Amino acid sequence: MTPEDFAALLAPEGRALLDSLRDYDPSQELAVATRLRREHPAALVSAALGQARLRQRAVAKFGAEDAFRMYFTSGGGEMATRASVASYRAERLAALGVRSLADLCCGIGGDALALARLGIRVLAVDHDPLTVAVARANAEALGLADLIEVREADVTEVDTSGYDAVFIDPARRGGRGRIFDPESYSPPLSWAVETARAAKYAAIKIAPGIPHEAVPAEAEAEWISDQGDVKEAVLWFGTAPGTVRATLLPGPRALHTADPLPDPEAGPVGRWLYEPDGAVIRAHLVAEVAGQLDGRLIDPTIAYITADELRATPYATAYEITDVLPFGLKKLKALLRERGVGILTVKKRGSAIEPEELRKKVRPQGPNSATVFLTRVAGAPSMLIGAPAPARTDTP
Repeated sequence: MTPEDFAALLAPEGRALLDSLRDYDPSQELAVATRLRREHPAALVSAALGQARLRQRAVAKFGAEDAFRMYFTSGGGEMATRASVASYRAERLAALGVRSLADLCCGIGGDALALARLGIRVLAVDHDPLTVAVARANAEALGLADLIEVREADVTEVDTSGYDAVFIDPARRGGRGRIFDPESYSPPLSWAVETARAAKYAAIKIAPGIPHEAVPAEAEAEWISDQGDVKEAVLWFGTAPGTVRATLLPGPRALHTADPLPDPEAGPVGRWLYEPDGAVIRAHLVAEVAGQLDGRLIDPTIAYITADELRATPYATAYEITDVLPFGLKKLKALLRERGVGILTVKKRGSAIEPEELRKKVRPQGPNSATVFLTRVAGAPSMLIGAPAPARTDTP
């Protein structure tokens, strides 16, 4: 989609056409396109159909109410911050007293929208003309244009001194996919850190796989998961230097410390197995959760916690373990057949076997369900078989 195509979508004819496509079935796109091209220019029909598809995909990230009013670029919706995460971050910035913020590398404006909804004045900057046009349209569509100034510029040349805070979301994708070297971000992480250091408050969105040794000493490092999926990491400046934090949404629930515990000891598998949330693992806070559970690791290199008693925690999912066996497909297949297991959940950590590969080989059949963990116990390839622990209502 070109800026010209997008401008046509914003005109009355384009808006009406796009609104009519809210519930269209993408599998019927050829027939729909053929019909619409009898009444509208072909380029406008193509742009509207593309935008309709993007809006449908964005519902999972932004919710239907916003997604069907917003506009997206082909990659902008995918790279934008999930609304729940953006809202959480905006609330944290507002709690710090931030009333104005420079959003550098703003993309389609997801974070700017969340900030403006809390009354924070935002300068949203991006270098791409189409992205800027989309971000501006989103501010207008959601009634937030009075609080969001969208500017097309090189973010490295923007004066941010008049703002309470800076938020930087460097591009972490290139022509060949994801970029893993922080210095290959656009702009590089080193530039983002220097810019953050000059602000009263700052937050830099980074990939959750960033090595801990790459975190500046004066920064707080936060890993955020939403409904169990790790979404991003953030470097905070002006908050709690040296702190590592795992934040779980919805909630939020946060586990944090400036003095992480040493890795817990490994020991025999007990009745209960705990799978820590991904944010806890990324933040290297498994030891803190093990301490809460009076637990131990099943292997010094594996982030599974085991304990002899069931305790409630929001930071890990508990399973009751019935069998601990050396790895062996024949043995597993026989056991599943004996117990009539047809619904099999496969989890792995420290194993080369892929879950789908295992399912094809054991071919579970029957009315019962089970969970199998492919992992290592005391260095040996092992299978742990069990089921999710009963739901509890006393989670702290």
